[in-house]
Amino acid sequence: MKQAYRRWVCGLLTVLIALLAVCGAIVYVVDPCLYYRLPDKWQPVFFNERYQMAGLAKNVEADTVLVGTSMAANYRASWIEETFGTSAVRLTIPDGYYSEFDQLMNVLFRAQDPERVIFGMDVSILIRDESGLTGAMPEYLYNSTPLDDIQYLLNKDTLYYSVYTLLANRWGRGDTLDEGFTWDRTTWWNHMEALENYQRPAVAEEQLPADAYAEHVAANVQVVEGWLQAHPETEFDLFLPPYSILFWDRVIRESRADAVFAAIRQAVERLLPYENVKIYGYLMDEEIVTNLDNYCDNIHHSGDVCRQVLAMLRADEGRLTEENLEETLANWHEFVIHYDYDKFWDQDYWMQWNAEHGA
Repeated sequence: MKQAYRRWVCGLLTVLIALLAVCGAIVYVVDPCLYYRLPDKWQPVFFNERYQMAGLAKNVEADTVLVGTSMAANYRASWIEETFGTSAVRLTIPDGYYSEFDQLMNVLFRAQDPERVIFGMDVSILIRDESGLTGAMPEYLYNSTPLDDIQYLLNKDTLYYSVYTLLANRWGRGDTLDEGFTWDRTTWWNHMEALENYQRPAVAEEQLPADAYAEHVAANVQVVEGWLQAHPETEFDLFLPPYSILFWDRVIRESRADAVFAAIRQAVERLLPYENVKIYGYLMDEEIVTNLDNYCDNIHHSGDVCRQVLAMLRADEGRLTEENLEETLANWHEFVIHYDYDKFWDQDYWMQWNAEHGA
């Protein structure tokens, strides 16, 4: 009886081990997160930035790397290559925290030494702390320890996406690296869309102190300083993505203007002394941000603006320096404080606008 039981247990264990081995082999061969290699027999399927960016950072060799939140998602690597004349890759973490970008940068620089890193330094993530961090980044894909890769290989979700990747390619639904995670093709970029997706807040009675974000900014900038210090041979081009003028309407109505401007000043002043950094203030580009036809909400802009930003970076336009920082901030503060935001909710304004634009 005992001998039969042992045989049954041994047989069950053998079957389980065999099944796990098959599952691990499928995940390793298909590699849906692109962790070991880029596929050469099928197209990748993009499903989760936090799971797949580590693989792209490791396996896509690039001299120019663009990193950012969803604000950077619609920059095509081919546009970057065309603009800068180098190989390129785009790495995005939607609504990313600085600690998450730090993990991504660690993977990138362990695998290669890019000549240029372009980082979209969103004001919205610059001024917040890590209290909202969810732990969605899979540590086993970003650390340098291969021993915990078992969590990737023997994982029901990665097994599912392995099968889905194969089926998607059979159905002709694979993606290209250039278009992966882009979303501007299915979005209407128009002032009506931007206004419809913007919920105008009530006017706050109490002004937020100018130093309200100082502690958060200091911690986040310290992460960036770590990149600059660890990689002095790499040029870091940091830019403030151009949120629309509706962003500034929200900031002013919420009585946060002094705090936001102080945060920008604090970050720029702390980073400018580094020799391997350039900082660009496209958040304060009047031509871009006041044209609501560039947007689908109060912050996200179209692919056409992505191209424009790349061209300005290449031409060194909109650069913030120690000499022009105070004047630039003062002029922009004056502009947004006195801007006529109410016109966007005035029917006569849009009737005139339509007449002038032939709409």
